[in-house]
Amino acid sequence: MISRRTFGAGLALSAFLRAGPSLAQGADPDTLKVALLPDESASTIIQNNQGLKTYLEQGLGKRIELVVTTDYSSMIEAMRFKRIDLAYFGPLSYVLAKSRSPGIEPFAALVSGGQPTYSSYLIANVTAGIARTEDVKGKTVGFGDTASTSSHLIPRALLKNAGLEAGKDYSFQHLGTHDAVARAVQAGHVQAGGLSKPIFTSLVATKSIDPAKVHVVAESRPIPNYPWTVRGDLAPGLKEKIKTTFLEIKDPAILKPFKAEAFSPITDADYDVLRETAKLLNIDLTKVKS
Repeated sequence: MISRRTFGAGLALSAFLRAGPSLAQGADPDTLKVALLPDESASTIIQNNQGLKTYLEQGLGKRIELVVTTDYSSMIEAMRFKRIDLAYFGPLSYVLAKSRSPGIEPFAALVSGGQPTYSSYLIANVTAGIARTEDVKGKTVGFGDTASTSSHLIPRALLKNAGLEAGKDYSFQHLGTHDAVARAVQAGHVQAGGLSKPIFTSLVATKSIDPAKVHVVAESRPIPNYPWTVRGDLAPGLKEKIKTTFLEIKDPAILKPFKAEAFSPITDADYDVLRETAKLLNIDLTKVKS
C-alpha cells in the first residue's frame, strides 16, 4: 500500500515535472507590451506607431500593447520588473538598464545614413567666442538629461579630451531635452551645449534653430545607435521571431517615427564604448539617475 506521504510526494513531483518544461521554455505571453521612448506626448507617440503595432501583430501572431512611460527611469524600472516585454532605449539608458537588469538583450539598432550609428554635436552661440572645443573654458554648457548619450555623456567626453573638466573648467546645466539645449544656446542662456546630430539637423531643417545664431564646434566619433531590447526570459523561439520581424521591416511609414532607414543586428558588446567613456569621465553608472 502506498503511504499518504509517498502519494503526496508523487503528486508534487508530477506537478513539478509538468511545469518544468514550460518554465525552461521561457515566457510566451499572448500580449506583448512594447515600450517606446517618451520623447513626445504619449498620445502622439502611440498614434504615430500604429503601423508598427499592426505589423508586429501580423508578424508575431500576438496582441501588441504600445506603452509610453513617463520618463527613462520608469521605463528602466518597468523592464526590470517585467512589466514590459520589449523596449526601445537610448544607448546610455540601455547601458543603465542592462546594469540593473542583466537579463535584458539588445537585438536591433536604428540604421541611419546606412550605418547603425550616429554622432553628437557640441554647439555654441556665435557671439560666445567659441571656435574650438578648448574655447569652452570659463563658459556655461547646457546638457540634456543625465542619462542622455549624445546630450550629456559624449559632449562631456569631447570636452574632457580637450582638457576641460566639468565643474572645474566650465559650469553646466542639465536642461532635459535636446531641443531645450539648442534653444538655450541660441538664446544665450548658455554659451555652448551638447545634443544629437540628427536632432540638431532636424531643428535647423524645421527652422526651430537659426544657423546664423548657432554653429557646430565639434562632432563626436560614431556612437552605437538606439537599440531595441527584449526580456531575456522570453521563450527562445519567440525572441528569435521578434528579432527577425524587426530586421525585416521595410515599410518607410513604419520606420519614419524612428527617423530610420532600417534596423540592424546589434549586441551588448557594441555598447562597451559607452561604458569605457563613463570610466574616462569617472562616472559611476550605478549612481546615474536615469
